[in-house]
Amino acid sequence: MPYDPSAFPPFAVTVDLVVLTVRRHALCALAVRRGEAPFQGCWALPGGFVRDDEDLAQAAARELAEETGLRVHDPAIPAQANGAHLEQLATYGDPKRDPRMRVVSVAHLALAPDLPAPRAGGDASNARWAHVEELLQQGGSGRDGEPEAPLAFDHAQILSDGVERARSKIEYSSLATAFCPPEFTVGELRRVYEAVWGVALDPRNFHRKVTGTPGFLVPTGGTTTRQGGRPAQLFRAGGATLLNPPMLRPEV
Repeated sequence: MPYDPSAFPPFAVTVDLVVLTVRRHALCALAVRRGEAPFQGCWALPGGFVRDDEDLAQAAARELAEETGLRVHDPAIPAQANGAHLEQLATYGDPKRDPRMRVVSVAHLALAPDLPAPRAGGDASNARWAHVEELLQQGGSGRDGEPEAPLAFDHAQILSDGVERARSKIEYSSLATAFCPPEFTVGELRRVYEAVWGVALDPRNFHRKVTGTPGFLVPTGGTTTRQGGRPAQLFRAGGATLLNPPMLRPEV
């Protein structure tokens, strides 16, 4: 029998982005308010359909650029402005996850330093940075006291998986530096760990661990007073991708 595409049900592939950053010492995710059905008016993760002429990585990079203006970070360039870490997170294929048709989503995790207020694009009517706890409340109240509907589709699960991926990976990898500018202080790095893990860390113990981990941080030779107080030494990310010993997450 000849192949007949019309004999098969409609099927589509999308990419969804868990874009995380640290703003005002809190872990935040990018959320967009949907301007079209389905779930019109609900908050969702940014993303979109994969085009015919692009692979998954290209689609994710395009959506990242459209939603944030960021480009994918090149590991070969240690100090790169306007770059974000991007990695594939997981695939979500529940037959009922999208009421329009059978849609499989390949989610990606993006990490970047403190970013400016986002601008809505595509079919989104609004965009904002929101605390991850607020987005995961599933029908609780937002910071303005207004009731919040659950995230559209299965995006609450995708967001939860992305946050846990980030929390676990900064234990054994240098991924926490993706939340920092090209040059940063140990104090700024510590506040990243505190925001992602949701715990307070001892400053002296943290300084000893990160500066004593081979290949984690490299002194730039400069100092800064942007955090106030005495000048603090500036570092950049070293060449190590795996931390030995790891930065173990405190038990809460």
